[in-house]
Amino acid sequence: MAQTFISDISGQSYPISERVNAHAINVGLFNMIVKDKPQFNDRSSLTLKELNEYRMQYISSYLSKEVSNLTDMEQKVMQTLNDNSIITKEVDTEEETSSDTFGERVADKVATFGGSWTFIIAFGVFILLWIAANVYLLANKGFDPYPFILLNLILSCLASLQAPVIMMSQNRQEDKDRLRAKKDYMINLKAEIELRALHEKIDHLIIHQQQELLEIQRIQIEMMNDILEKIEPKTEN
Repeated sequence: MAQTFISDISGQSYPISERVNAHAINVGLFNMIVKDKPQFNDRSSLTLKELNEYRMQYISSYLSKEVSNLTDMEQKVMQTLNDNSIITKEVDTEEETSSDTFGERVADKVATFGGSWTFIIAFGVFILLWIAANVYLLANKGFDPYPFILLNLILSCLASLQAPVIMMSQNRQEDKDRLRAKKDYMINLKAEIELRALHEKIDHLIIHQQQELLEIQRIQIEMMNDILEKIEPKTEN
């Protein structure tokens, strides 16, 4: 029959393999449990699942030390920890739901084309053709003779329109950079929390193994004592 124990947190019976002794818990987490369950002491025990629940509460309180409440990003990190989901999916979903407007898409395309060698070469060719057509083909008597006032007007209008469009695209790029920084922050935060939890679990496993080894040694000592007690009467005879 499998051995069981009674959890001092829930008062229910669980397999002995899930038992965690109070002295194996770090001080900060132990104090939190005592604050929630005053009857809990250093001789008490609880299950690993219950310990993980208090770990999540401890992490939440740790994150909210410098601010009154958890931020939206931190709450999402805690939610992904509870759901065992991947945090990048949450951020990617937000990016997909924030659909771009038609003007924003046009601004991106204009800025991309305006900042390329294709635009520079094409516009240079256009200016050369304009000058050649008015100076050579039309003998400087065409629709825009030297000093090319109409060409200067077109260039000024193009520059005045292109500048705000490029600024709009730069603002959108800053928003994208903020989203990337947000994603990096959330990933790093979750990695730090999981590393802390991993350290806690490793410490629990080490202490649990030590407890088992001590229990085995105790049983071996009892067996040796029984053997010695049986041998001593024979030697006396």
